[in-house]
Amino acid sequence: MTDTNRGTAFRALHQKGNPFILANAWDIGSAKMLAALGAEAIATSSAAHAFTLGRPDMGHVTRDEALSHAQDLVAAVNVPVSGDFENGFGDDPDTCAETVKLAYEAGLAGISIEDTALPAATPYARDLAIERIRAASAVARALPGDFVLVARADGVMNGQYDLDEALARMKGYEEAGADCLYTPLPGTLEDQAAICASTDLPVNALAAGPFTQHSRADFAKAGVARISLGSALVRVTHRAIFDAAQDMFGSGDFSLLGQGISGGQIDTLLKG
Repeated sequence: MTDTNRGTAFRALHQKGNPFILANAWDIGSAKMLAALGAEAIATSSAAHAFTLGRPDMGHVTRDEALSHAQDLVAAVNVPVSGDFENGFGDDPDTCAETVKLAYEAGLAGISIEDTALPAATPYARDLAIERIRAASAVARALPGDFVLVARADGVMNGQYDLDEALARMKGYEEAGADCLYTPLPGTLEDQAAICASTDLPVNALAAGPFTQHSRADFAKAGVARISLGSALVRVTHRAIFDAAQDMFGSGDFSLLGQGISGGQIDTLLKG
């Protein structure tokens, strides 16, 4: 996918009430498999990437590492790739702006920036959070190609503020020039619908935790435009490793190893 059409193609996928699945990958192989299986767009996952490096989630991957990882995924697939870029890798608005420019140069079609002062779960003050998005948006609009900037309000998920505060922040993000809004795991699907009704912008929802009990049709009815997976899919993979290892090293039972798909199926998917 060329520099001139990746952002345009990515933006076109965002339709309120007709959500696409933004499939978060964690390496070249998973990105290629997901694209071959029908993903219309791929995203990095900050947590999943950290896990591949043997590190915990939240603020333990550098910007250079995230950019290099993103470039690998961009080169691996022929669909748009978006970056889960945590807090923009710095507190100040200028750093967020620089991250947007570097992300575009790395081949990404967009990124998300959250309002958490990582590695702590503490949110930035609302005014600063909005100013960070304003600076990032100014750079995004000056780029030679289209670029989708997602502004995240993570305080509900992190137990730091309530839905009313998230709605106030998202209103500020919209006025600051964000292209898409995202409050991960807002509590209930009714809360998710309230978020979608509060804005004309497309809204991302996270298929994780209790929200995995809802179907794509449920998210569509709520007005969602995009469903991301975060680290949920890599956690399913780690669940398989955990369960098989418990059996192997505990009772010497290898039976779970017989439940994988064949090497031939994987080879076919990886060939694209």
